[in-house]
Amino acid sequence: MAPFIFGHRNKIHIINLEKTLPMYNDALKYVRQLAANRGTILFVGTKRQSRDTVAEEAQRAGMPFVNARWLGGMLTNFKTLKVSIKRLKDMEASLEAGETERMSKKEALLFEREMAKLVKSIGGVKDMGGIPDAIFVVDVGYHKIAVTEAKKLGIPVIAVVDTNHSPEGIDYVIPGNDDASKAVMLYTKGVADAILEGRSSAVNEVVQAVRSGDGDDFVEVNAEA
Repeated sequence: MAPFIFGHRNKIHIINLEKTLPMYNDALKYVRQLAANRGTILFVGTKRQSRDTVAEEAQRAGMPFVNARWLGGMLTNFKTLKVSIKRLKDMEASLEAGETERMSKKEALLFEREMAKLVKSIGGVKDMGGIPDAIFVVDVGYHKIAVTEAKKLGIPVIAVVDTNHSPEGIDYVIPGNDDASKAVMLYTKGVADAILEGRSSAVNEVVQAVRSGDGDDFVEVNAEA
C-alpha cells in the first residue's frame, strides 16, 4: 500500500487522497454497473466497528450481508449453507404459525436458542438465492477466508484495504482506514448508494425505451390475439 501513503504522523499513516479517490470512484462505477444488471453484492464486515453499518447499508440497498462470524464454506460450500437457510426459514414459518405454543417449555427454549443462533450467523444471507456476483469486504486482513473463497470461485472482490494490508488479489481496491467507524460508514454508504443509483438508472432506461416506442422487448405479446 506504499504508493497510497502520503506520509506519517505520530506513527500513523496518512493516505494520499489524490491517488485513492480515483480508485474509490472506479469501485463505485463497477458497483453501479453490476447493480444495473441486477447483480448481487454480498456485504462482509464482522468487526465491531463495521458490523452495524454493514447490516444497515446492505439492507437499505437490498443486498445480503454477513456481519457476525464468517462461516468457512459460505461460498465454496454453498449447498451446506442452503440447508441451514432452509432450516431457518422453516423455523420462522413454524413460529409464525404458532407451533411453538404447543411445545413444552424446554422444547420452546431449545427452539428459541437454535433460531437465534441461525439468525445471527446466516440471517443476512437467508434470501441470497445463490452465489453472489461480487463481494464487498471491509478489512481484507480480518476476512482472509471470505476473500480466499471468493477468489477461488472467481467472484470479484471490492474491498476497503488499510495501509497495513496488501491489495494483492483484490479486484477493486478502496484504500482507506478500516478501523475508524466514520470512515467505514463513508465507504459502506457509498457502495450502498451506488447500488441504488445503478438500479434506478436501469429502471429509467426501461421507462425511456417504452416511452420512445422501443419498448416491444419489454411487453409480452400473445400471438393468438
